[in-house]
Amino acid sequence: MGAANKVPGVSGGMVAFVAGFYEEFIFSLRRFNLNSLKLIVNGRFRSLWYYTNGRFLSLLVLGMVISYFSVSLLLDYLITHFELYVWASFFGMILGSIYYISKDFEEWNRRNIGFMLLGIIAGVSISFLEPAAQNDNLWFVFFCGIIGVSGMTLPGLSGSFILILLGNYVLLLVDSVNALYMTLSEIMVFNFSFTEDPERLRLLKVLLTFTAGSIAGLVSLSHILGYLLKHYKSSTFAVIIGFITGSLGVVWPWKEAEYRRDREGAFLLDKMGNKITDNYDRYLPDLSKFDTWIAILFIIAGAALVLWIAFVELQNKKTDA
Repeated sequence: MGAANKVPGVSGGMVAFVAGFYEEFIFSLRRFNLNSLKLIVNGRFRSLWYYTNGRFLSLLVLGMVISYFSVSLLLDYLITHFELYVWASFFGMILGSIYYISKDFEEWNRRNIGFMLLGIIAGVSISFLEPAAQNDNLWFVFFCGIIGVSGMTLPGLSGSFILILLGNYVLLLVDSVNALYMTLSEIMVFNFSFTEDPERLRLLKVLLTFTAGSIAGLVSLSHILGYLLKHYKSSTFAVIIGFITGSLGVVWPWKEAEYRRDREGAFLLDKMGNKITDNYDRYLPDLSKFDTWIAILFIIAGAALVLWIAFVELQNKKTDA
């Protein structure tokens, strides 16, 4: 989930959905409520651990943090050097996910088909929105945290892609994270010179605000989704299936990045010297090219990987039963 949440177009919530722990994830987050606050005030931390499903959430968060700083670095490299094949793999994974999720969904009535179509329309519409300009106002950054974390709770909705549309992907997931990494590295060697660097302090303040917004978004969205899953489960699943289907447009492999430019037409660069992506120009594949067929093989491999994981999970459930 950590790696998926960082890649624009890929939803961490979809990973949870396909892996079979989405509902447990949502209902565990719902336990952060007034009852958990009372347990903290009363010092009943052991009860809090069991009440909030602490073992599950701590393992999940640990895996996300590790993957964010390790697997996601590998993904960044692969996207830079093998972009077509990476997007093809993601496209295949989503295709496999759609098949896996929908094959056991038996409540295909007129109402749920309508909800699925609304999900598809919403997913496709988001993929064609134009990105905004970067904004480091702390209230807006807090709002970005609430919206950006949606990729963890809403399968098919990429939080990273939403941050691109809001104009703050580079600020929040590149510059601020790099600032935190450099700061922690300096603290480990007892170097506190960053306290005199106003730009570093600004980025750390931005990251802290974004984190607070993300936590607020996780808790609030989980309560909303938990209610919907409890009272309108089939309709919610239909919307999720539609949303995941609509998100295929975001990860369409055959596309060219459109980079942001200033008024004179020069490319805008982030702090690392990389061009800032504005959006993508999508096109149909050229079947006469060899790399097109390699990409198609990656699509098949991506779908096969998801279905294999689902098959292994099913066999493990049968063994446990």
